Amino acid sequence: MQKLIQGIHEFQRSIFRPQRELFEKLATGQNPETLFITCSDSRINPNLITQTQPGELFIIRNAGNIIPPHSLHVGGEAATIEYAIAALKVKDIIICGHTRCGAMKAVVHPADVNELPRVASWLAHAEATRQIIREHYRHLEGEARVTATVQENVLVQLEHLRTQPMVAAGIAGGTLRLHGWVYKIETGEVFAFDPEQRQFLPVADARLPAAPEPVTHFQSI
Repeated sequence: MQKLIQGIHEFQRSIFRPQRELFEKLATGQNPETLFITCSDSRINPNLITQTQPGELFIIRNAGNIIPPHSLHVGGEAATIEYAIAALKVKDIIICGHTRCGAMKAVVHPADVNELPRVASWLAHAEATRQIIREHYRHLEGEARVTATVQENVLVQLEHLRTQPMVAAGIAGGTLRLHGWVYKIETGEVFAFDPEQRQFLPVADARLPAAPEPVTHFQSI
């Protein structure tokens, strides 16, 4: 705890004071262009990875970077997504998984969370990921299997994201793009899903999703 308190003093002295004008501006409101959805893992720091300043990322964090599909039950993820799109007008949403993910290890080995019923219930939102790994990645073992799970889960959660009404409306209106990323903890590399090549490539090499074309809406007869 003492380390955190010392860190606050260091922040106020070395970061806040030299950037007082930025923080005073942020006090009047925020205008992020990106919603960044990632894992709660303490080794992941979205602003550090992307070298962004306060106010540039709107962030959702939870175990396994999971987005439950749309339902009548409204959770924090759905409410935050709705606010990001409707109120903040974000243009891009990134779901970023990471290697060595404990949540994805539990997806591969569900017995690991037998004594954690709430965790097990939460990871049920990755059941499609588990089934994909069982059906298509039987040849992989150990960390390679977990890495494949991390990647497939990003794609599954992107599909869940598309079921959210505000996301569907943004895509249909041509105002929103979705991105799937994986951060490799051990090397600092970031891989992005290239929709044309259907694989994760180094983020500098991957083709970004094109801005969607607005859907033509017809008048009712």
